[in-house]
This record gives sequence, C-alpha cells and structure tokens, in this order.
Amino acid sequence: MSTAAVADTRPYHHGDLRRALVDAAIRILEREGPGALSLRAVAREAGVSPAAPYHHFKDKGELLDAVAHVGWEALGVAMTDAKARSSAEMGSMLTEIGVSYVQFSQDHPALYRVMYDCSRDKDMLPEGIQDKEDSAYCLVRGAFKQVAGDEVADMDVELATIAAWCAGHGLAEMSMFKQFAPLKEAFGGEEGFLRAVLSHLGMFNRKT
Repeated sequence: MSTAAVADTRPYHHGDLRRALVDAAIRILEREGPGALSLRAVAREAGVSPAAPYHHFKDKGELLDAVAHVGWEALGVAMTDAKARSSAEMGSMLTEIGVSYVQFSQDHPALYRVMYDCSRDKDMLPEGIQDKEDSAYCLVRGAFKQVAGDEVADMDVELATIAAWCAGHGLAEMSMFKQFAPLKEAFGGEEGFLRAVLSHLGMFNRKT
C-alpha cells in the first residue's frame, strides 16, 4: 500500500483542511522521518499559512495522534483485503492477515512507528480498536470467532487474539534481522519467509 493509498483510506472533501494537513504530515513522515515533522513543516507541505494548522491541532502531539489514526485505519484495510484473499481455513486466514500486517510495517516504517509511539504514550491501543468491528484488532478476533463459533469461550478467543497480535508485532520488529537471510533464501524471499513463520504458530500445540 503506497503513501498515497494510506492517505486515501478516508473520504476527502474539497476544503477539508484538517485532512489535507494530516496527508501532508504522512508525506513528510515517510519521506524524511519523524524528526522533520512540525506544524510549520506540515503547513508548508500543504501550501497553507503557518498559522493554519493551529485551527485544528493545538500542538504536534495532536497532529501525530491524527496521523496514527489514519495509519490504524489503513492497516485495517490492508488486513481486510488479505482476509478476503485467503481461504476460510483458520491457518490460511491468520497467516495471510499476519503477512499483510508485517508487510504494512515494512512499507510504512515511520508511520508504523508513530502508530505505536502514540499508543505507548497513552499505555493503550487507540480508542475503538478493540471494539470497532472493522478495526485491525477486531479483524483478528473475528477470524478466530468465525472458525471457533460458540464452542470456544470468549476469554479464550481474546487470549488467542492477543497471542496472534503479539506474534505479528514481534515478527514485524524482527523480520529484517540479518540472521534470517538464509531462511529467506530457503523460502524464496521475504514473503515466503513471513508466510512460513506465521504458518508454524501453534504447530507444536497441535501435536500434543
């Protein structure tokens, strides 16, 4: 998913200055990194006066929260598309969703970092991500519930969702480590390596 595609995850209306500023922030973020981001730089990128951003954001922190929100929405779209491409079998579904998660983190490293930095500052995932039906987190939980049905307790579904989410996040953090190069070569590249790792989640539990 391109930077432009991330910015297009919500409808844009002519004259929507707030959206234009967030789009400008994402472009700066992914082109130059978080250090280059400021309300003045965003105003310059959007082609508006230096004072214009302050009509919508009191400071850089509020702007970053808005950027992170767009990032979470875009991640949800990417994971939804991956789920639609997968089979209904649990292993395939979770593997494809997980691959899309890691690929998103690789395609948008600065945006991905801001998404988690904003969450870390508040000690929680963004409001709505754990109960909004089309959010990225709920997509994973929904995949478990789709297969498990009513036979599995809600607590077990929630714990499985947390485990799967943590596995995807951990792989996103470590996937570029150099020691994995031989495995990537063995599996025909980055995507094959990601799919192989994620497909082995729970493998030994299934054998016991």
